[in-house]
Amino acid sequence: MDEISTGLDSSTTFQIVTCLQQLTHITEATILVSLLQPPPETFDLFDDIILMAEGKIVYQGPRNYVLEFFEHCGFRCPERKGVADFLQEVLSEKDQAQYWYRKDQPHSFVSVDNFIVAFNKFHTVQKLNEELCTPFHKCESHKSALSFNIYSLGKWELLKTCMAREWLLIKRNSFVYVSKTLQLVVIALITMTIFIRTRMKLDLVHASYYLGSLFYALIRLMTTGVAELALTVSRLSVFYKQRDCYLYPAWAYSIPAAILKIPFSFIDAFLWTALTYYVIGYSPEPERFFRQLFLLFLIHQMAISLFRFIASVIRDPPFAANFGLFTIMVIFLFSGFIIPQPLLPSWLKWGFWLSPLAYSEIGIAVNEFLAPRWQQVSSSNATLGQQVLEKRGLNFSGYYYWISVAALIGFWIIFNIGFTFALSLLKPPGSSRAIISHERFSYLKAKEDLSDTTEEKELPNADSLKAPAETKVKGMVLPFKPISISFEDVQYFVDTPKKLRGQVCPQKRLQLLQDITGAFRPGILTVLMGVSGAGKTTLMDVLSGRKTGGYIEGEIRVGGYPKVQETYARISAYCEQ
Repeated sequence: MDEISTGLDSSTTFQIVTCLQQLTHITEATILVSLLQPPPETFDLFDDIILMAEGKIVYQGPRNYVLEFFEHCGFRCPERKGVADFLQEVLSEKDQAQYWYRKDQPHSFVSVDNFIVAFNKFHTVQKLNEELCTPFHKCESHKSALSFNIYSLGKWELLKTCMAREWLLIKRNSFVYVSKTLQLVVIALITMTIFIRTRMKLDLVHASYYLGSLFYALIRLMTTGVAELALTVSRLSVFYKQRDCYLYPAWAYSIPAAILKIPFSFIDAFLWTALTYYVIGYSPEPERFFRQLFLLFLIHQMAISLFRFIASVIRDPPFAANFGLFTIMVIFLFSGFIIPQPLLPSWLKWGFWLSPLAYSEIGIAVNEFLAPRWQQVSSSNATLGQQVLEKRGLNFSGYYYWISVAALIGFWIIFNIGFTFALSLLKPPGSSRAIISHERFSYLKAKEDLSDTTEEKELPNADSLKAPAETKVKGMVLPFKPISISFEDVQYFVDTPKKLRGQVCPQKRLQLLQDITGAFRPGILTVLMGVSGAGKTTLMDVLSGRKTGGYIEGEIRVGGYPKVQETYARISAYCEQ
C-alpha cells in the first residue's frame, strides 16, 4: 500500500493502520505499507521497518531495534522526539549533527553507505543471515507459495467470466445493434419494393435483376458488420491493460466475442430473407429459402470476424476505418458481379478465389438459378438458368453451394484465429514523444530569436550563446495589489443520491456547507483545519469557483466587491489537493 495517509488526518490514519495490524496478526497476511512522516502512535503499530535513502536500504528489521542501531552508530533520539521524524532527519546532512551524542568525539557526517556497512555488522542482520542459511524444508511450504498457473481461475471459469463481460458490453451498446437492425429492415422494405415480383419475369433480361438483388443482399449483410470495427478498436486499450495484468488470455476474449454475435447475425439474416424472399419472387421451394438464409448468416458472420481482425491489427481508429473501406472495395471488385470472372485478366483471376464474397455469390446464384423454374431449355440446348450463370462466369454445379458454405466457414475460422493471435502477440500501441534537454531548448530558442532579429538591429556575438552563465539574468517584477476575500452565510447543497433517499435522508438536497462566514486578509497566513470529511476542500472549491454542480448560496466578495468568476480567475491561483 503506497502512501495511504495522503489526504487523511492522523486519527483516521491511526484507525486504518490499527485495522491492518489486526488483519496481519489474525489472518497471517503479508502487508507492506509506505508512509510519509507517520505520527508516533501510528509508527508504533508496525512490526518491522524498512528504512530507505538514496535508493538503498539503510535498516531492515524489527521496529524495536531501530533506535539501538542508530545509538550504535553514535546517534540518539531525544526523549520527546518522534521516532519517524528522527529516522528521516538522521540521514540528512544538515540535520544529522544535532543527534550526535558522543561528546568526546567530534562529529563527522555519516553517509548512507557508512550506515549500510554498520548495519551489515548489526546483530539483527547476523541473526537474519543465520535464518537464511538454514535449509528450508519443503513440507513447511504454504500451499500458495508456488503458483503453476498464470491466471487465477481455470479455463472454464475464465471463459464464463469473459462471456458474462462481453454480454454486459453488448447490453450497454444495445442501441448500436438495435439501430443496425432497424436500418436493415427499412432498407429491406425499400429493396423489395424496387425488385417486386410483379415486375420480374423469367427471361434473360430480368434474370440480371434477380442476380443484382441477390448481390445487393450480400453486400448489405456484409457492410452491416462495419460497426464491429469501431467497437473493437474502442475496447482494445482496456483489453491490453487487462491482458498485461494477466486477468485473462486472448482466447478468453475472442471466443465470447465470436459466439455472442451469432444470434445477431441470425436475426439480421432472417429479417432480410423473410421480408425480401417471396416479395421479390425467388424460387418458392422452402429448402432454397433456408439455404439463402444460411448463406446470408454466414456472410454476416464472416464480415464481423473480418472487421474485428482488421481492428486488432491496425488499432488506429482513422487508419483502421480507411483500411476497412479499402478491403470492402477490393472484395467487391473480385466478387464476380461488378467485374464478371471471364472478364478478369488471367493474372488477376486468383483474386476471385480469394474473395469471400465470390464464394457467397457462387452459392447464392447456384441456389437460385438451378431451381426447377429456371430449367427451360432454349434453342442453344442450355437451360435459362445455365445461360445466366455462364454469362456471369458462375456456371458451377449444384454441389458448389456446399463448397461456398465450407469456404465461408473457413474464412470465419481464419479471421477469428488471426484475431486471437493479434491480441496475443501484438503489443499495445504507445505514444512516442521526442525528449529535448533544457539546455538544448534554451540554445535553440536563442538561435531562433537571432534569426528573427532584423538587420537594422545590432546582433549579439556568438559567445553570448556559448556561455550564458556569464550574462546577468534580469527578471521582470509584476505589479501586485493585495486583495482581501470575505464571505458570509455561504451554503452549499447537492442533490441527494437515490440510494440515500427515503428513511436515511428524506430531503431532496444534502447540505455540505452551512452558514460559513469569514475573511482572508492580506499579510495573514491562514490554515484551514479539520478532520477528513469536515468540508475543507468543499469550501475552498466553492470560494474558488471550482464547483460545477450543486447549489451555492451566500455572498462572496473580493476586495469589497461581489465576486466575478472571470475576473477572479485572472488574479488568483488555486493549488488543488
